[in-house]
Amino acid sequence: MLWPTAVVELRRLARPRWWQHWPPVPRPDPEYLRFRMQTAYGDVSAIPSPADLVDYLAWCRRMNSLTGHRVAVGKWRRRRGGVR
Repeated sequence: MLWPTAVVELRRLARPRWWQHWPPVPRPDPEYLRFRMQTAYGDVSAIPSPADLVDYLAWCRRMNSLTGHRVAVGKWRRRRGGVR
């Protein structure tokens, strides 16, 4: 149920031009992750638990629905002209 949300959030958080950095994986900027771990857990080396990740994705889904941002991947593809 949260997989479409996970894909959307991955695209949102991926650093710009991620494909030009090695390894070419769409992941957040390391500085952003350090900041988030510090603010969320008080430790830059913290590793979120799977339950925390599920809670975060559920929160993202709720926020997307409140702001009118739909996570339906099919609609996103039609609006944006497809996934690249």
